[in-house]
This record gives sequence, structure tokens and C-alpha cells, in this order.
Amino acid sequence: MSDVLFHREDPRLGGFSVVALDPDADAPLLHSWVTHPKAVYWMMQDADERQVADEYRRIAGHPHHDAFLGLHRGSPAFLVERYDPAHVELAGLYDHRPGDVGMHFLTAPSDTPVHGFTLAVITTVMAMLFDDPAASRVVVEPDARNTAVHALNAAVGFEVVGTIAKPEKEALLSVCTRERFEAAVRGAAL
Repeated sequence: MSDVLFHREDPRLGGFSVVALDPDADAPLLHSWVTHPKAVYWMMQDADERQVADEYRRIAGHPHHDAFLGLHRGSPAFLVERYDPAHVELAGLYDHRPGDVGMHFLTAPSDTPVHGFTLAVITTVMAMLFDDPAASRVVVEPDARNTAVHALNAAVGFEVVGTIAKPEKEALLSVCTRERFEAAVRGAAL
């Protein structure tokens, strides 16, 4: 397993860590996650293992996009993508500001869901992004129909900017400042 790049202790669920993703070694695991019915909004339902590896090799080689594997108590549990929205995903589609960072996250499917787990994951992802002093605002563009992630985004401080048309979806553009995230975490004692 790679060196830990970021770690957060959740008061209820324990340790969450983020490590570098290996596109080839992690492809079988990622394939099982991104093709699961729960991951429909990840838009890789029909991908085979080679296509998943190719996609994460492409991301690894991109100067403005990277991906990480998230661990819960040392075991793979979530996927994170970080990107520069001025160059990837949202280039030309919104009013970019210096310090903006984009992200996607996917929690692994589970036969035994744990209450609050996905909220702990997004809290960890946001804390990781804001651990970079250059990051002042996180920008996301989930599918407008993905009401579950909209609720999670709101819980960690995101504000909806509006709906934007992307080639692959209608997206709900939302932003979260460092201050709004910190207030949400304090308010919820996450």
C-alpha cells in the first residue's frame, strides 16, 4: 500500500486515510466499484477492467487531474478525484476563481451499510482538499438527479450555484468555501 497522503480520525468511525492510486494494481477493485449499480452517476457502468485502468492512467498523466484511493481503518473504501476546474470538467462553464479545486468521490458498495459512513468520507475528502493552503473553494458538478449527493454536499457546506449543461449530463454546480466547510464541521461536530 502507498504512503498515506492525508489522514483524518472520525470521532465515531475511526481512521480515514488517502493514498496514491495505482491505475493498474487498483483496476480490479475500482472496476467492481464503478460498475456497481450504486455507481450509476459515475458513468462507467459498461466499462471493462482494461477501460477502468486506461481511464485512471489517463487521469494520472493529466497535469490538472489526479485520483486517490481512500481507506477506512486501512482497507480500501472510497475513490477520490481532484481536478483544476479551470482546465478539467468545468473549463468555460462557470466563473472560475483562483483557489478553486474540483472533486469527485465514490464510496465503495457495501452489503452492510454503516450509518454516517458516506458523510464521514466526504468530510475526509473536503478536509484533504482544504489541507492545501492554496485551496479556498471546492467546486462540484454532480448530476442534477443525484439527490443523495446533493444532501451530502449541503451537509458539509456546499451552496448551489445553479444547473449547468455538460456534454454528458445536467449538473448541479455547487461551491463550498473553506469557511463554510469549517462552520458545517463545527456545527455537526463531524
